[in-house]
Amino acid sequence: MSKIVSQHLAVDAALSLRILREHVASVYAGHSTAVLAHFGFAAALAAFSYSRLSHPWLLYWLLVLAAVDLYALLAPRWTPDTPMSDSPYWARKYARLVTLVSVATAPAPLFLVSTTDLVMTTVFTVVIIGSWTRAVQARWPLKPAMFGYGIPMMTGLIAALVWHGNALNWFLAAFGTVNLVLTLRAGLQENRRLTESLILRFENEALAARLSEQIAATERASAEKTRFLATASHDLRQPMHAIALFGAALENALHNRPEGENAERLMRAVDTLGASLNTMLDVSRLDAGVVVPEPCDLELDALFRPLNHTFSAQADQKSLQLRIRASGLWVRSDPQLLYRMLSNLVDNALKYTRHGGVTVTALARGDLVWIEVRDTGIGVPPGQLDRIFEEFYQIGNPGRDRSRGLGIGLSIVQRLSQLLDHPVQVRSRPGRGTRFRLLVPMAEASPDSPTDLLLRDLESPVRHRFAVPDLRGRVLLIDDESEIRQAMTVLLRAYSLDIVAVADEAAAVEVLTHPDAQAKPFALLLCDYRLADGVDGLDVGLRLRERFQPDSSLLLITGETAPERLQRVRASGVPVLFKPVSAATLLQAMAELASADPRRLHERNR
Repeated sequence: MSKIVSQHLAVDAALSLRILREHVASVYAGHSTAVLAHFGFAAALAAFSYSRLSHPWLLYWLLVLAAVDLYALLAPRWTPDTPMSDSPYWARKYARLVTLVSVATAPAPLFLVSTTDLVMTTVFTVVIIGSWTRAVQARWPLKPAMFGYGIPMMTGLIAALVWHGNALNWFLAAFGTVNLVLTLRAGLQENRRLTESLILRFENEALAARLSEQIAATERASAEKTRFLATASHDLRQPMHAIALFGAALENALHNRPEGENAERLMRAVDTLGASLNTMLDVSRLDAGVVVPEPCDLELDALFRPLNHTFSAQADQKSLQLRIRASGLWVRSDPQLLYRMLSNLVDNALKYTRHGGVTVTALARGDLVWIEVRDTGIGVPPGQLDRIFEEFYQIGNPGRDRSRGLGIGLSIVQRLSQLLDHPVQVRSRPGRGTRFRLLVPMAEASPDSPTDLLLRDLESPVRHRFAVPDLRGRVLLIDDESEIRQAMTVLLRAYSLDIVAVADEAAAVEVLTHPDAQAKPFALLLCDYRLADGVDGLDVGLRLRERFQPDSSLLLITGETAPERLQRVRASGVPVLFKPVSAATLLQAMAELASADPRRLHERNR
């Protein structure tokens, strides 16, 4: 308990020092101007009075006052470089200095107040009170300075007025007394307000600093999470890639045999796990900024057809109705990315709907098209509407039922919404259903739109629908993991493709310089992006192709999901596949490279 009290007192002492420093800075800011104005005013008043009274003591007083003001002007003063711990010293020094000036000024009324020249006395009193009030206000930040400057000077005036007597002087003395009390009282109130405003300012600054620290900590945690997911994803993808390749080879070997059914079940499980990993990859790629929209004029009905084909079986399996209504509308968007947004919304709607169904419609509203995905599912409680776009957040799934996904689909929708500038609106009623609305720019119908080409392979994976590539040469694989080299060798040889698998660049150079390389050239170089000891597979592949096989194709395969690495791969322009790679995807990519059609491979990898 005593430790907590000590810490609290330490905090209060530090805050008091900061406040005192601000007050000292405030009074010293106008110190020179105030001293010069004080002396100039005193000299003018003395000259005016001397012309009427010819009192020789005025000259002696003026000399004393000049000496005091000169001392106040030339005395060492506080500067912004002064340590905060010295603030009490400078506050006391300033209070003593202005008290000295006030004490030196106090005798003046004894010479200037008169019982015979009432006009001059009245003018002198009013001028003194007015200038004194302004001067005291400048010392309000420091109470000792305010009292030290205010009381001696005004006391001298009041005493002189009372001493000389008569009704007018007594009235002026009473007036000066009231002004003294009210001015000092107002000064105390203003000092308190100034102090409170400084406390509030420093507290706000402290809150802002803590908020900045929390934001920085959150950003660090987010970056660490991204790095962790990227590392974990890579480490998971490596064995998954080998499993996918071995499983594909096994499935091919057991085709039309009773054991083939188990191999198909195995590959379905592998595909499901691969889809989960690819969902996390989508988040990394969007955060990395490597996904660049390529908008075009798009016929929505051409987008809706593959959407219906993809999800009709899922809806039938749950005895739900899936209605995707033709609209005849055209929009301006990226077909691949808009399809991904809609497929994530439909998939999410089907997962959270037990009865009824899901409806997809498009309505023209001004220069926009509203694409709506409605369901009759469980709905979203009002307090959770903002959270549904968070990663891994799922409503009513505390047990993390795998059949309901990872909780990343809507997070990807939000990222794509920002990327495409297609705002997403959501309304929901618990127990009644949810409606998501995308606001997409309308476009005019265009007979030259490449919609059919861009949407050709959206509705289902390429698995079981591929052509064996005609490479007209051998394949050189560089991968530092022996299991993947073996699995790739078994798979490609099952499709009568000649492959040589090596672990590093040195072994690849040895193969490429062997006499057989001239007689049996390599048509394709497959390279893992991350090789042993941190070697960059992209650099290795580019060096080998430039040195030995300038006409050969280069295809990267990687389990990397780190944003900065994804950006580098995209910048290189080299086609890349992400582990785990299915046999169909691999062979399809190889076939597209062999036929010199990189466009479709580029679309597949977006």
